[in-house]
Amino acid sequence: MAWVLMATGLALVVEGLVWALAPHIVEQLLAALRELTLDERRLAGLAAIALGLALVWAGRNLGAFPS
Repeated sequence: MAWVLMATGLALVVEGLVWALAPHIVEQLLAALRELTLDERRLAGLAAIALGLALVWAGRNLGAFPS
């Protein structure tokens, strides 16, 4: 359960850094997202989930996380 808290905390740190260091880039990204269709946004979300799962799987298999 501790790894869930650590992963959530890390995600918040990364999100916070993006907003703190480059808010204008976030604004541009949000504007670009508004131009995508709902299906394109859904596909991007699914791709992000797949990439995240692949990274967690790779980290676990490379020994970053104990079994």
